[in-house]
Amino acid sequence: GDVAEVVTAKKGHVSHFFSVIVTFCGRGLVGVAGGKDILSRPRGATSFEARGTGGLQVYVTYDPRHLPKPEGSKRWPLDADTEVIVSLKAVSSAVNDNKVRVSYYDQTGHTRIAEAWVYITCVVLLDVVKSFTSFFFSPPQTKWTWGPDGQGAVLLVNCDRDGPSYGNMDCTYPYVRSHADLQDLSLVILNINSPAGIFDNHKLMLHISMFDAAKVRVFHAAKNTSVSNYENILGSDKLSYTVQPTDGRGEHTFYVEGLAFPDSDFNGFVSLNATLLEQTSSTSPATPVFTDTVVFQVAPWLMTPNTQRPLEIFVCSIDKGINSNEKFLEAIKHLAKKANCKLTICPEIENRGDRWIQDEMEFGYVEAPHQSFPVVFDSPRNRGLKEFPFKRILGPDFGYVTREPKNGRVSSLDSFGNLDVSPPVSVKGRDYSLGRILIGSSFPGSGNRKMTKVVRDFLYAQKVQAPVELYSDWLTVGHVDEFLSFVPAPGKKGFRLLLASPLACLKLFEEKQREGYGNAALKVGKITLNEILMDRNLRQDSKYVQSCIDWNRSILKRELGLTERDIIDIPQLFTLEGSTATALFPDMVNMLVLGKHLGIPKPYGPIIHGQCCLEVKVRSLLEPLGLSCTFIDDFFSYHVLSGEIHCGTNVLREPFSFRWWNIRL
Repeated sequence: GDVAEVVTAKKGHVSHFFSVIVTFCGRGLVGVAGGKDILSRPRGATSFEARGTGGLQVYVTYDPRHLPKPEGSKRWPLDADTEVIVSLKAVSSAVNDNKVRVSYYDQTGHTRIAEAWVYITCVVLLDVVKSFTSFFFSPPQTKWTWGPDGQGAVLLVNCDRDGPSYGNMDCTYPYVRSHADLQDLSLVILNINSPAGIFDNHKLMLHISMFDAAKVRVFHAAKNTSVSNYENILGSDKLSYTVQPTDGRGEHTFYVEGLAFPDSDFNGFVSLNATLLEQTSSTSPATPVFTDTVVFQVAPWLMTPNTQRPLEIFVCSIDKGINSNEKFLEAIKHLAKKANCKLTICPEIENRGDRWIQDEMEFGYVEAPHQSFPVVFDSPRNRGLKEFPFKRILGPDFGYVTREPKNGRVSSLDSFGNLDVSPPVSVKGRDYSLGRILIGSSFPGSGNRKMTKVVRDFLYAQKVQAPVELYSDWLTVGHVDEFLSFVPAPGKKGFRLLLASPLACLKLFEEKQREGYGNAALKVGKITLNEILMDRNLRQDSKYVQSCIDWNRSILKRELGLTERDIIDIPQLFTLEGSTATALFPDMVNMLVLGKHLGIPKPYGPIIHGQCCLEVKVRSLLEPLGLSCTFIDDFFSYHVLSGEIHCGTNVLREPFSFRWWNIRL
């Protein structure tokens, strides 16, 4: 009377595969679909034969290297390592309506000395999961595999706010808040298809493990009731739920909700189990007959690189005397219009004087086959913009996530100007089709500033954009956007890496000096080219900074699979203040990338033939790639405050068309 059943749904197509494994060893028949001891080996038996009724297909599996297939009237030897697999063609119409006869024979193989009968009832527990709910099952269902041919179920963290405009994220409420909220959950249909009377002495239970309880929530959708009345059947305080008995037929609808992103203490996998239990008497405990398991992978938080199409620009409005950014905002408005991009300005009453909106948050997204929405990652820096991501960004179909250290200690490296992601790359035969996350850190073994562990752990746990750690602690502020950026470009890779380069800047200035322009001066301090090139301290600083950037250059080439042809050196000088470096003039690499339109800090370099020689050089490097360079004055509004255009803006970008579950890990 044992029941075994496996159901598969592959990319929207539903199929059924019902099987029982009958195991033989030296003692004879020892197990059926759950390991119950049924019959010991009859005395004198040396071989067997298995046959099934019309509703079954019976197969014998064996190792042909050690056992030839019997021919003619020969039987299978009992001492061999064989397994009998029984495949059911359809759901049972009555209890025990299918059976397998196992016949045992003596040494001659002709005399039958005993028989064993295995009665089988086929009950469908988990019949179908709608294709749009992101299920991709193939036996075994207890595994989740990555790649184009992978299998498993995808679950979203319900971290947006589809309910009222006030309150927390939807996943913090133990009920479904609205029909829009329901779209972020994964639909599971439990279709019971079994003989009448099966539940007279059986019951069906859904259950989760105690380890998954805080990561997932399941709702039972009742008919003719509002979504807010859907019953929360599984979660942190509910590990099991008994499905109400029927006459053997019935459909139950459930919605599964993700509550937590992958992290250092959570690999992102959760399981939903359906177990059929046999109740032989009212006084004895129920025993499990069969369990079907669905494994979900919680969708990771994904970042988008500069090469993705910009959708919306965010910038702060600051009105503080000489550091007011009113003219800067006008320039950004003009650039946003050229790029056909929406612009959102955070007023001073909301930013509370904090203009560094790039440092406060990072935009990304989550995706399942049935649903996708952007998710803002709120940094732990907690300055004037602390409330902005939660109060103004979180909303309908716009999620929120944050990570903060328990001790509250953060450094400048925890700001998200120190967090970037490369465009898609291929490295030594491995494709990073969603790019790789870049994190600024300290020199190996130095023990200096690093991004806080909880943030780094979160980024590493997302897996599909495998992080690369760079060396940024040599900078006073310490952010990777101070020395690198990516821009779209023609060609197979589709981008170029821009690196700040003191060496390229000194070479340019030496060239202009030889041309007779040694008295041309930078706006900063009115320093002439002659003075710059004669300054031993500046040259020594430049040598040190260049060595730090070259260290990162080597890492980026190795970890992103780049060559020198993929890298463009942007002229830039830095000076050391104590042991850390700051840009001498506006840092041109710290730019805003809006498709082919670039907003670049105006460097105010030496004027030669009526033009800034630094601007001319940068145009000559970037415009042949089809890029449009707009130099924006951020000198007093950002540069003198130790930041530039990228630091003062943030961009929501279009998600990748590539699906993260197709990445081979």
